[in-house]
Amino acid sequence: MAQRLKIASKGHGIPLVFIHGWGLNSAVWQPCLANLQADFEVITVDLPGFASNSAMQLEQYSLVEIAKEIILAVGKPAIYVGWSLGGLVASQIAISHSSQLLGLVTVASSPQFVERDNWPGIKASVLALFHQQLAQDTTKTISNFLKIQAMGSPHIRQDIKTIRELVMQHEQPTQQVLDNSLSLLETSDISEQLPGIHQPFLRLYGKLDGLVPKQVIKLVDEIVPSSQCYVFEQASHAPFISHQREFLTILKSWVLKSFP
Repeated sequence: MAQRLKIASKGHGIPLVFIHGWGLNSAVWQPCLANLQADFEVITVDLPGFASNSAMQLEQYSLVEIAKEIILAVGKPAIYVGWSLGGLVASQIAISHSSQLLGLVTVASSPQFVERDNWPGIKASVLALFHQQLAQDTTKTISNFLKIQAMGSPHIRQDIKTIRELVMQHEQPTQQVLDNSLSLLETSDISEQLPGIHQPFLRLYGKLDGLVPKQVIKLVDEIVPSSQCYVFEQASHAPFISHQREFLTILKSWVLKSFP
């Protein structure tokens, strides 16, 4: 039998599937789960090669293959909530498996993360440096990435400490998995496919995010005018950590209005 992704499920109600970002694991969502599982079925998934799915290997580490495996593991229509790289994966699910998508929520994500032509984003040289650092010290590279994610937050040290303590509960990914998944951030561009998403779509951003520039917000507004958008004024790249109460209020309100 082919190996399947492991998922964790708690609570009952409309299923919400949470997908984490690069270098981390599903434990980053832990502070939000207790609040949500009283009203929803909360499903968390580790990407292939990460934490509970560290043993799972894909022949091709691509958005399309990862999306397919998550859909097979979840096995029913759900609302997908993806953070950063997880937002790319969740968006790919919306594009490739629309019949299994009730709604889409992207958190601090972009249809393409790298700066290209007239699209603002991370400089390619920065990601190239991360590739080099991964070959030397994976733990230090993830630590440096956490600092970039929290940059701009009014409580940067606490945000980094919280995320680090959460994700370090689990086995860390290999250098190869980190390199493969970093390449997804580096090469993916699904901007032209976003207009094909017709289900309820909520986009959440941090105004102080150093990885997803605020100019991206307006560009995606124009690409998917039917989507809804909310900006956390004082948040950086992880609003569900730094502004947990506000994040939960916005998310729950949107779900209940979209799916009464």
